[in-house]
Amino acid sequence: MEPIADDFSSCTALVADGNANSRAVLVAQLRALGINHIVQCIRTADARRRLEVQDFDFVLCEMYFSDEQATGQALLDDLRRDHLLPFSTVFVMVTGEATYAKVAEAAESALDGYLLKPHKASQLEERLLVARARKRALQSIFDAIGEQDFERAADMCVNRFHQRSHFWLYAGRVGAELLMRLGRHAQAQALYQIMLETESLAWARLGVARTHLERGELHLACEAAQSLLKDEPDYAEALDLLGRAQFESGHFASALDTFVHASEITPASISRLQSAGMMHFFCGEAEAAAPFLERATRLGMESKLFDPQVLVLLAIVRLTQEDRRGLQRCAEDMARMVAREPENARLQRLAHCITLCGFLFSGDADSAHGVASHVAMEMMEPGFDFESAADFIALLTTMRIRQMYVKEAEDWLHTLAMRFCSSRPFTDMLCACAQAHPPYQERIRDAHSRIQTHAEAAMMLAHQGQVAGAVASLLDHARLSLNARLIENADQLLRKHARTIPDAGALKDRLQTLRQQAGAGNRKLSLGRPGRQPGGMVLRSGARAKAAPMHFAPGPASAMPYPSPASADLFPGHAFHVGQTPGRMDPDE
Repeated sequence: MEPIADDFSSCTALVADGNANSRAVLVAQLRALGINHIVQCIRTADARRRLEVQDFDFVLCEMYFSDEQATGQALLDDLRRDHLLPFSTVFVMVTGEATYAKVAEAAESALDGYLLKPHKASQLEERLLVARARKRALQSIFDAIGEQDFERAADMCVNRFHQRSHFWLYAGRVGAELLMRLGRHAQAQALYQIMLETESLAWARLGVARTHLERGELHLACEAAQSLLKDEPDYAEALDLLGRAQFESGHFASALDTFVHASEITPASISRLQSAGMMHFFCGEAEAAAPFLERATRLGMESKLFDPQVLVLLAIVRLTQEDRRGLQRCAEDMARMVAREPENARLQRLAHCITLCGFLFSGDADSAHGVASHVAMEMMEPGFDFESAADFIALLTTMRIRQMYVKEAEDWLHTLAMRFCSSRPFTDMLCACAQAHPPYQERIRDAHSRIQTHAEAAMMLAHQGQVAGAVASLLDHARLSLNARLIENADQLLRKHARTIPDAGALKDRLQTLRQQAGAGNRKLSLGRPGRQPGGMVLRSGARAKAAPMHFAPGPASAMPYPSPASADLFPGHAFHVGQTPGRMDPDE
């Protein structure tokens, strides 16, 4: 398809290049094409901030910036990871790097062009025209995506792919992404396999691995990712996927190594720094977690890519280190985030955790107990997710080892463990949060054993032909615990035996009610806020996406027996005594 003439007079562009001379050349060439509105950035951080709040028709970005570790590739990857770069934007990487590996890495990230220095104005124009032509040819597909008609968009992509129409390979990749979004993983896998038969494409191989991951075939996902990494050892997206598959499988040490390696390859990637830091923390390596969490905070505090869960984990580390100033900085950073989004319930819940850290540091047992009691009131709410449980268990453990006795703590721990110990990896993660106090770990594992016993007893009933009784038993125990495993087991039995169960309709109604009460965010093990899946394309529909708040109701600040979590100074009037932790003592000690 020949590129057609285009009028660029109404277009906007962003040029990111740390070199003043090369930046001036690009700006001059764009102006010669008729583009008058041009924003210039000399650092990737500046470019990221502009792209998070404003859409551009064109982005021309240097691959390497001499005064920083960040690269244009890392910027592109992070923007796409968090769905911040719309389809309408043409992203062109500009660099003097001409090796195949770098060209392939950029091309497979679905950017729109790769321009090698030195280049002529005509070469730049050609790249922009071709990219615009492709977007124009596929416009009907992305109109359907914008209308959230994903079924129609997927059908158009698959038809274009099989007919080998213009840009058929790109359409196939978009179609596979849509099929993944629709949960049609087998069809997506078949499409990726056909593309691999056409050409050995790293992103298609990664797509096959993704389909295994989404279907719960974790072993196959690991094998596919590892095979790809043998050929492309520095393919960061493949490392992301491998780390996630290892993590969900409960192989935490392997996942840690993978996430750290990915962060070393892309040292300015906020998302990968966060994953490495969180994984260190949950593997019991708080000191090793600190540098990753600190760097993620430095680079990302003003970015939409930043996950505020990082501040909670960093605050717990600072508390362990008896670092008052570091803990205060976490509180101040969280206060700024809450001030920007005062209605964001997840931020409120995370802020409560940092408030609790402050009272634990100062030894204010009464205030600490008040915060913990308030959080405990929400333990059985739909929005109280696994992240909430992990944070709360880590803090309850910290209270215990700092000799702040809370008589309800073991009951709270039991409630959390019965709800969230739905698999061995979930249980191991919660145990990691309580590793400083082995008796808490024992209680968590005991809860997991109880859940297993309930599930096995129900399966035994089903094997004896008492399927209705098995489902009812699972739902009875799930009503008390809201455990996802019990709910899923009941669902599987109902789906398989619905025709033979007389009161299947009533049981389905009970199941649906329990699903709503348990919440949707507790079925898969995850680190922090979920983002774009490794290797996935950004297919944003509608207006610029906003993060959805958790359904967590902290209650009015006036009713809280402690300072509002939006307050930056969480330690007013308290003297800090490093190494001294006054408070309630356990009467049994």
